[in-house]
Parts: sequence; C-alpha cells; structure tokens
Amino acid sequence: MNGLADGIRDLGRASGPHGEVLLRRRTTDDGEVHLELVVDGVFAMDDVDTSTERLLAAAALSRCTGDGLQVLVGGLGLGWTAATVLTDPRAAGVDVVELQPALVGWAARGLLPSLAGVSDRRLRLRVGDVAAALAAGPGRWDAVLLDIDNGPGFLVHESNAPLYRPPGLATALTALRPGGVLAIWSSDPAPELLADLAAVTGAVDAEQVLLPVERDGRRYEYAVVLARRAGQRSGQRSVGGTGRG
Repeated sequence: MNGLADGIRDLGRASGPHGEVLLRRRTTDDGEVHLELVVDGVFAMDDVDTSTERLLAAAALSRCTGDGLQVLVGGLGLGWTAATVLTDPRAAGVDVVELQPALVGWAARGLLPSLAGVSDRRLRLRVGDVAAALAAGPGRWDAVLLDIDNGPGFLVHESNAPLYRPPGLATALTALRPGGVLAIWSSDPAPELLADLAAVTGAVDAEQVLLPVERDGRRYEYAVVLARRAGQRSGQRSVGGTGRG
C-alpha cells in the first residue's frame, strides 16, 4: 500500500460493495505535494485546485438566512466542501454522508488535512447512502450540498443517477426546511438539471453559477446548480436569489 512510483505514494486502498477507493499522495517534480482520490480506477478529484468545492459551500450558505444552520454534505471527497462549511460561524451542525467507509476512516486518522483530524464538534461523519439520508429527513436541513459525482453526466456510481432526476430532486428539496437551499456540483454546465430542478414543485430561485478554471493549460467550466425550497425559515425573512449564473 505504501509503494512509491513516479512520485506517487498510496496512503490507503480499500475494496467493498461499492468498489475500490484509493487515496494517494503525488509529489510533483518541483516538490509540490497533492492528494488524489481514485474510485474504481477512475480519477475522482485532487486538491490542486479546491476553488470548486469552496464555491459549492459558499454559494449555498450565502443564500441561507439566520444562524444555527444545519447542513448536509453528500459525499466526503477530500473534505474541502465540509471544511468550507465549517468556516461559517452560522453552521451549527454539519452532517457528511459518505458511501465509502474507508474515506470516513481515513478522515478520522487525519489523512485529510482539510479537516484537521475532524476535531470540530459540529462535524458528524457517517457512512451511508445520501439518497437514503435525504428520504429519511424531511424538513431537517437548511442546506443540502451534493458533491458525490462529477455531475449528472459523469457519475462515480451509476446507482446515483436517480438523484438527478425529478423524483430525486424533489426528495432532496423536501429534506430542506422552508427557505433552505439545495446545491449540486457538476464538472460541466448542466442546463437540463437546472430545468428539472426549477420544475420541481416548491423550488424557487433556481440558478446555475459557473466557475471557469484553468488547469494544465486547459480551460474548464464547472457549475453549481441551486434552488431554494419555497417558504421562509421560522423567525426569518425570506431572501431571494442573487441572479448570478
């Protein structure tokens, strides 16, 4: 597991009912060190540029009102989405639901520097299927952030596809408190996802925020698709969307 080849060192590898997950450290020729996550042999993410994970969290929380926010993050990844949520002092509780037990274990061992050993008491890491968590918690969260795939067009697991279809989007929206925000990350603009989300009963202020990123001389355009659940949080005034996107 700790073999080193071409500047790559495996930090953890585990197989289970949802396939193999691999955490590795890559050292570049100029001495930079980065973490990489590989799922079933397919590169999933690294920490070369964490701006998109940060945008997902910031875009959702900027649309939330009040204090004492309860947030669900679907997918742990390398921890940057959850870590960004924790920087917001209004976040009272952050539930992270991750399908891969190994990733949760590696976070607990301090292998994800973004979470600094998961010492924040507001953070609750648990193994599970985010679809089941959403179905079991109607009206529970002020924000739901889905960061489990590279978007509806590039799934890590084919079983995640129903999350991005109208019934799955409706379930996610129902898991929110009135005025709560649903945010979904995608590696490409997702106009069909935006249209489906906007058409869900009770969804308001649907929009898509685009983030151009340059890596290795190439330009990419990532996206965050958002909508609020109609109504307003108890004791808070309703606030509309920013109109960006």
